[in-house]
Amino acid sequence: MNKRWVIPDIHGCAKTLKTLIEKQIKPDKFDNIYFLGDYIDRGPNSKAVLDYLMQLEAQEFQLHFLKGNHEDYCIKAWDEDRAGKSFFGLKRKKKTQSIWEIHGGKETLESFDVKFAGDIPEKYIEWMRKMKYYIELDNFILVHAGFNFKIDDPLSDQEAMLWTREFSVIPEKIRNKKVVHGHVPVDLEFMNHVMQSKTYKFIDLDNGVYMENRPGYGNLIGYELNSGTQLIQTNIDF
Repeated sequence: MNKRWVIPDIHGCAKTLKTLIEKQIKPDKFDNIYFLGDYIDRGPNSKAVLDYLMQLEAQEFQLHFLKGNHEDYCIKAWDEDRAGKSFFGLKRKKKTQSIWEIHGGKETLESFDVKFAGDIPEKYIEWMRKMKYYIELDNFILVHAGFNFKIDDPLSDQEAMLWTREFSVIPEKIRNKKVVHGHVPVDLEFMNHVMQSKTYKFIDLDNGVYMENRPGYGNLIGYELNSGTQLIQTNIDF
């Protein structure tokens, strides 16, 4: 059976991502790699992350991309900036960009060597815009943040898929599949406990790759769905 790897929040850590894929996962072109979103922000080189993933895609590796809340921020900042008008030839930073910068957008703009969101080349924005909100597999359902199980159809709430931080899985509402997600960093001890337990209806793979000098955090995870294999790549970008 072809392998099915899942990689969570990368957050601009291009060297760490490349090392995880090329030195540990070592995929062939029949393997599938699912990315849970948040490719950009916080880390030092978001542009390099996007360039690397687009390069792998062009080489016809089987890659699948989910949208995270940080991509959503970036797209909205770009749209708002492009729609805005300058006053007497002077361009001002828009509200969405200012908020986005506080949450890591500043580092992303620096990686593109631009001051305004609208100056990010359009190809990157359109590539992110096409990303899915969830991916449904045989026994798993992949999403960036989680689902809103308070409504009849959790698969209809896209805002929750990007942003929710707390949810209790009701398996019957998602065809009795296990939720695999990122978004909220958890330490390795808890992550391993969840992976080894049969009682949990979810697996959170986000280990806070950008979190420096915090015990139990600061790694990028690769998780293989068929075997339950977990790969841990320490951050080498900082």
